[in-house]
Amino acid sequence: MKKLLKIIGLIIGIILAGFILLQLIPYGRNHTNPPVVSEPNWDSPRTKELAQRACFDCHSNETVWPWYSNIAPGSWLIYRDVVEGRSRMNFSDWNNSSGRAGEAPEIVMEGEMPPLQYLIIHKNANLTTAEREELAKGLAATLGQ
Repeated sequence: MKKLLKIIGLIIGIILAGFILLQLIPYGRNHTNPPVVSEPNWDSPRTKELAQRACFDCHSNETVWPWYSNIAPGSWLIYRDVVEGRSRMNFSDWNNSSGRAGEAPEIVMEGEMPPLQYLIIHKNANLTTAEREELAKGLAATLGQ
């Protein structure tokens, strides 16, 4: 029994030491938000409000970095998602957004965005069907589609 407790203690110690060592890896720690350069010409304040709720954390320079975004390995995933989201479409640097912005209404309607892993933690970003339709229509109008 004592030997089993020692083995369990050793395993827990190794896991804890590994977790602490992960915190020393600097990737995912740059939580700066560049300035807002240009925004789209929103079709309505409601479209902007829905986009802020569901999209801005990854698709703008106005990311809210929660406390857990400082803890590896979760920090790596969050940082990667924000960098990738901003590169695909950035509401804060609209003039330099890639050509993928035109896909946004369809992606929202199909439920691809916001992604499930984001919705699990950010309940306020979980749009109702009516809000999803409203956001998709508003984005289409904003994009001139």
